[in-house]
Amino acid sequence: MRYHIDTIPVWDAVKLEGECPLCALRRRNELIDVDRFLGASVMEPDTRIQVNDKGFCAHHQVLLYAQKNRLGHALMMHTHLKETMKKLEPLMDSAQAAAGKSSATPALKRWVKGKGEGAADLKDAADKIRRLSTTCILCDTIEEHTRRYAYTLLHLYKTDSAFRKAFAASKGVCLPDMAMLLDMAEEALSGQELADFVKDLRAAMENSLTKMEKDLEGFTLKFDYRNADKPWGDSRGSLERTVNKLQGWCLGEEPNPK
Repeated sequence: MRYHIDTIPVWDAVKLEGECPLCALRRRNELIDVDRFLGASVMEPDTRIQVNDKGFCAHHQVLLYAQKNRLGHALMMHTHLKETMKKLEPLMDSAQAAAGKSSATPALKRWVKGKGEGAADLKDAADKIRRLSTTCILCDTIEEHTRRYAYTLLHLYKTDSAFRKAFAASKGVCLPDMAMLLDMAEEALSGQELADFVKDLRAAMENSLTKMEKDLEGFTLKFDYRNADKPWGDSRGSLERTVNKLQGWCLGEEPNPK
């Protein structure tokens, strides 16, 4: 896959010196996209077609609702609801037919097989109905942006010695984004560059996680009254940093203050 290279946001994110530059970029794009979907784009035909088809996950419904643009939110949900109803009708027909087939299965045959004749069809309908509530246009858009930024990070590591040095001195990335970078690394890098990138990424992660473990231990020790007078050091906020490092940003201060 070819990616558009936009180096400035990636450089800016690394300069934040946070736990994960890709988390900072992901969160920035998430907030921009939530605002965009409730703005003028709500009336764009292409956007409405995608929203009607995919809708939003529960997490992004909460963010959209928090914007307090009830009209824009309702307009999108109205057309998405109508599209969902059209998709749901044949699935409910299948479920009802499967249930009828299962209920008509003779008791002996049901006992031998452990289930009715329509069990597989009923499960298939359930799986398809479940998918209707798990697709999200915002998740897909944000993932596309993040993969582009990840590719740009690898491109910068390959072509910019100053960036390579800054990345090696950074705190690395969160674990989910570490996996993504390793997946993409062989496509963007080769030979010694690939070996150096994995080595630098590992060193940055090990240094970050080792310090984080000490900070988190210090945080827990502060709850012992005998340590009440000891300084916090870097342990304050270590719980949030640890969760964000292991799962991707989800707690505490915004990773990208801009």
